[in-house]
Amino acid sequence: MNFEHSDKVAALLAKVEAFMDAHIYPNEQAYYDFVHDQSNRWQEWPGMEALKDKARAEGLWNLFLPHEYGDLSPGLTNLEYAPIAELFGRVPWSSQVFNCSAPDTGNMEVLAKFGSPQQQEKWLKPLLAGEIRSAYVMTEPQVASSDATNLELSIIPDGDDYVINGRKWWISGAMHPRCDIFIVMGKTDFNAPRHAQHSQILVPRDTPGVTVVRNQTVFGSYNSPGGESELRFDNVRVPKENLILGEGRGFEIAQGRLGPGRIHHCMRSIGQAQRALEYMARRVDSRVAFGKKLADQSSIRQDVARSFCEVEMARLLTLKAADAMDRYGNKQAKDLIAAIKVVAPTMAQTVSDRAIQAHGGMGVSDDTPIAYFFTLNRYVRLTDGPEEVHMSQLGKQKIAEYVAANRR
Repeated sequence: MNFEHSDKVAALLAKVEAFMDAHIYPNEQAYYDFVHDQSNRWQEWPGMEALKDKARAEGLWNLFLPHEYGDLSPGLTNLEYAPIAELFGRVPWSSQVFNCSAPDTGNMEVLAKFGSPQQQEKWLKPLLAGEIRSAYVMTEPQVASSDATNLELSIIPDGDDYVINGRKWWISGAMHPRCDIFIVMGKTDFNAPRHAQHSQILVPRDTPGVTVVRNQTVFGSYNSPGGESELRFDNVRVPKENLILGEGRGFEIAQGRLGPGRIHHCMRSIGQAQRALEYMARRVDSRVAFGKKLADQSSIRQDVARSFCEVEMARLLTLKAADAMDRYGNKQAKDLIAAIKVVAPTMAQTVSDRAIQAHGGMGVSDDTPIAYFFTLNRYVRLTDGPEEVHMSQLGKQKIAEYVAANRR
């Protein structure tokens, strides 16, 4: 395995680092001040579009889109994108500047891979241009949605349309002022085999019958401007041409979407853990307690050392998973994808917790981004499937594999 970045990736990393230094870090506090001001709720930070224009002009645009999508993509593999996504993770909102933010990334991949030419023209092109935002509408309040076969929202054919009824919640990005399109998963055939009951359909945000029941908070924050929302669909009618791929293909689409999305989360989590570690090192080197630098305390040094080891291990596992996705495909790499989804957010939360402790009271404030990294990664441990589900499936897979191998 070659641990050196290619010339192409090294050049891109240098450009992204320079862009972050010039435009992202200097605006970090201004962004957070704006979005945390209640009077600005559900409004985009005014500086966002100017930064997007700068990133697009420098060719730092849609870098997430896998290389197999031809002219739509800048041509990066998952392995090549990984260290770039790690840099984006250091300032979580920066992904949007480069048009590489969830849930749009996964939705663009769905439309690029499964969308009809008409769907791509109407929705994928403006998403790729960063002109609109989107949401992925899957989780439901009345069922355990980590088992997606439980989903009950109905998508029933009626003439030239489908009629949609049901409830959804924890829908990220639904409140963003530029969110124009939902990708909704539900049942088209309640009597089909278990994994052939569900389909996915495009629902414009302003379709009659779509209601925001409430805005949900995460650790006391509304996460403006995108937020998380509970939605109700009451006899929502959309044309049949909005169905993606075909009836009963919902699980096929979901698996194609979630593999890259899961690893993108992990890449960004590693960036947050790395930055928390750097904050911790600077803090303990500058702080004196009881006549001695914190950095001279053995327990503090152990915290820094453990954190370094854990970040490096997670980074290498992420790179291995990304490489396996490139070489063998997402399905064949599912064990490594599951493993890093279990490891990375928990690692980032643990490293952030140590950094909080090293900062004392300052650590739980918003004077540094560390507290946000801690809560964000606690949340990521649930996104795209809770870690218990990944561990259950991974354990089942590995038991079968090792029993079949029957090695001594």
